[in-house]
Amino acid sequence: VQLQASGGGLVQSGGSLRLSCAASGNIYRIDFMRWYRQVLGKERELVASITRKGVRNYADSVKGRFTISRDNDKNTVDLQMNSLKPEDTAVYFCNADCTVVDGPQWGEYELWGQGTLVTVSS
Repeated sequence: VQLQASGGGLVQSGGSLRLSCAASGNIYRIDFMRWYRQVLGKERELVASITRKGVRNYADSVKGRFTISRDNDKNTVDLQMNSLKPEDTAVYFCNADCTVVDGPQWGEYELWGQGTLVTVSS
């Protein structure tokens, strides 16, 4: 069971990027899905979250610029980032609360993607 993130890159200030994250494996259900970001030497910051029913929350620093969305059938979560600023430069991580089934056994896990670098030049 894993999360695989993609979509990072280099963009100029004011530009846009879309991050995607796909969960794979014996997943029965995913509740919260989130995007975090981390700058070297600083704590990981929650950027956006979305419940299974689609209730969204955003950090104040990205409200009105970023949009989180998910596809429950495909077990994916995306982050559309518009009007990017140099201070958005960070490694972005997807995160999900998953119920995993393996035969008769099941468990609840918090999974992390590998991180994808977003660099916004001024």
